[in-house]
Amino acid sequence: MKLASYVANGKECFGVVIGDGVVTLNERLGGRYASLRDALAGGALAEIRKAAAGAKADHRFADIKWRPAIPNPEKILCAGINYRSHAAETGRELPKQPSMFIRLADTLTGHEGEMIRPSVSQHFDFEGELALVIGRAGRHIPVERALDHVAGYTCLVDGSVRDYQKFSVTSGKNFPGTDPLGPWIVTTDEIPDPTRLTLTTRLNGQVVQKSGTDLLIYSVPQIIAFCSDFTALAPGDVIATGTPDGVGHRRNPPLWMKPGDVLEVEISGIGTLRSRVVDEQ
Repeated sequence: MKLASYVANGKECFGVVIGDGVVTLNERLGGRYASLRDALAGGALAEIRKAAAGAKADHRFADIKWRPAIPNPEKILCAGINYRSHAAETGRELPKQPSMFIRLADTLTGHEGEMIRPSVSQHFDFEGELALVIGRAGRHIPVERALDHVAGYTCLVDGSVRDYQKFSVTSGKNFPGTDPLGPWIVTTDEIPDPTRLTLTTRLNGQVVQKSGTDLLIYSVPQIIAFCSDFTALAPGDVIATGTPDGVGHRRNPPLWMKPGDVLEVEISGIGTLRSRVVDEQ
């Protein structure tokens, strides 16, 4: 099942992707949930599946505006240096535990939306990543039960402003509109093993990153367990699992994103997240 957030007829909606359209669930669930995050918090996945079964799409893709898969997460937690290939290209030592940083919700953008290159920098870099969305709250979650807390998986771009990141990870990772998330969330029944996926990042149609998710240093369960030790995880929280090698700032010469570029992150079993790069106005 593919769960999406979008705007249709001027209203914020969530629903299930059916073919090239969406079944809107806000009213089908009696208006009890204002957002997909609220539905996850309400434990409504089974209800969503039942409501969408056999339904015809209410809107075609062409008639909606995609929102971030979870537009309003309480937390966005991101793993840094979590592929050996990325650690090697950056000259970093392997982290002795998951190396996490936090993003703000206003960094998020939706599928077919705009990534905003900030006016203060031209060192705008891409990082394609697999992200998971928490479906069940938890604290001090054991590794062996961590996947029970996942609602599903999606694609994420960790857009990075490298000259700011050099001095402060928090600043380099938190410019507004630099973090596409989507296009939708694929539930765990369709992806029982997140280590069997292939991640591909393309800039203007050219492959710039490609890796199997089996090459993560710290696995999805290990990241979840670690995060749950320092903060209580809530439904709708987004956890990004890190990027493989191929990022722009480690190339010679560096490959920076510029206005007019099209960036795509494709993950097998999920889909393709597409963004256009624009300058901050």
